Amino acid sequence: MAVAGADPGPPEPAEDEDPLALRIEQLILGAERQYTPFQAARAAGVPMDLASRFWRAMGFPDIGQAKALTEADVLALRRLAGLVEAGLLSEPMAIQVARSTGQTTARLADWQIDSFLEGLTEPPEPEMTRTEVAYPLVELLLPELQEFIVYVWRRQLAAATGRVVQAQDDAEMVDRRLAVGFADLVGFTRLTRRLEEEQLGELVEAFETTAADQVAAHGGRLIKTLGDEVLFAADDAGTAAEIGLRLVETLGADPMMPELRVGIAFGTVTTRMGDVFGNTVNLASRLTSIAPKDMVLVDGALREELTAAGLAPRSEKAADTTEGYRFALQPLYQRPVRGLGIVEPWLLTRRG
Repeated sequence: MAVAGADPGPPEPAEDEDPLALRIEQLILGAERQYTPFQAARAAGVPMDLASRFWRAMGFPDIGQAKALTEADVLALRRLAGLVEAGLLSEPMAIQVARSTGQTTARLADWQIDSFLEGLTEPPEPEMTRTEVAYPLVELLLPELQEFIVYVWRRQLAAATGRVVQAQDDAEMVDRRLAVGFADLVGFTRLTRRLEEEQLGELVEAFETTAADQVAAHGGRLIKTLGDEVLFAADDAGTAAEIGLRLVETLGADPMMPELRVGIAFGTVTTRMGDVFGNTVNLASRLTSIAPKDMVLVDGALREELTAAGLAPRSEKAADTTEGYRFALQPLYQRPVRGLGIVEPWLLTRRG
């Protein structure tokens, strides 16, 4: 689409811009630079202030009025604004959609470049540059990666939609009762001073990969990773308890991995943009900080859920007379937890 003042011809690269890098950008974006931000907003029929808010929410920097946008940018603006005009999204919700999508895909893109493309674009011959190797590689990988990302997104969207449909009421869609757990590497700060950067990176990657695999395999959801800590959630206490113990068992079997602490709490959780908030999350974090090394601590609410489901005995006397329990629970001393009052933690172990 041509608009007044837009130059449809290919842009000249800036003096400090590599022409081959510009070609790679055009290959990935599927179009040449054609519009300034003002021209793109006008072509999309979107007010400039709203367009700027969308772009910033997606994580794109302010570029003044440089001619750096493509037809795809115009189409994205038009689609997002169209959802607002049709009443399908409110303007604040559209901003949230832009922000959550931008944050998630920015991290994915960084990982793909740092851990994937970087390793594959080592020049096969001394006279070749990394950029020269990257272009044909991106050309081959781009359509396959795009299809795979869309596939994974659809599967995750189907799973998330299923959870919403099963919710009892509208309030439960936002404020839900979940089990929330943290797993935290012990002594990570000391490790950062002792290990080389590459070793530290390998350790963090192994921890995050193992944790993500265990959470997914046993029916939980990985909410986020924070280097030395992961946050996960599960719809029921039994799933969360199994994940917590599996994390300790699996990571504890790795002699290169530091010790682990896990804390899990059950209760009402507010969900926003894929993250979880509230007192239940805070309590799980506090339990993690006081958990013994390579142990799992849970709160009283999760203990009640486990006993009500017949997964753990209510007392040691009951455990002696009834078989079939998966978990054992040992009360620890009550203690004050800052901001949360008196808490009675329970040590979770596996029976047998």
